[in-house]
Amino acid sequence: MKRRTVLKTLPLAGVMPGLLAAALEASAGTEVYELRVYTTYEGKLDDLLKRFRDHTMKLFERHGIKNVAYWTPTDAPLAGKTLTYILKHPTRDAATANWKAFQEDPEWVQVRTKSEENGKIVEKVESTFLTLTDFSPKV
Repeated sequence: MKRRTVLKTLPLAGVMPGLLAAALEASAGTEVYELRVYTTYEGKLDDLLKRFRDHTMKLFERHGIKNVAYWTPTDAPLAGKTLTYILKHPTRDAATANWKAFQEDPEWVQVRTKSEENGKIVEKVESTFLTLTDFSPKV
């Protein structure tokens, strides 16, 4: 092989493995969504909503957890005590790592502790990981 040909391919050779890995991951559709449902103790939903509005959402983003949407039910028995939301993660492994980093974040620990000075807020947490179907609109 001519020296000129080798030199021309060197920059591309250094970039190709990364591009190939990114293309394979994107085509594999490895991103996952997480459906979370929080049930609060009686009278604590407003405290939870305030914590999310003022702190939690920003901390999620800092740790690579994308906020998709948040809802509160309008009908009994869930109204007034439930927060349902969806998060997006690049991969399931990333979700695990990002949650660990979030839970260990000193700012999160401080926020949680301060918000629970008058008692625990969340009684129950449910988490379900989901992948998009091939016919789903992209979110």
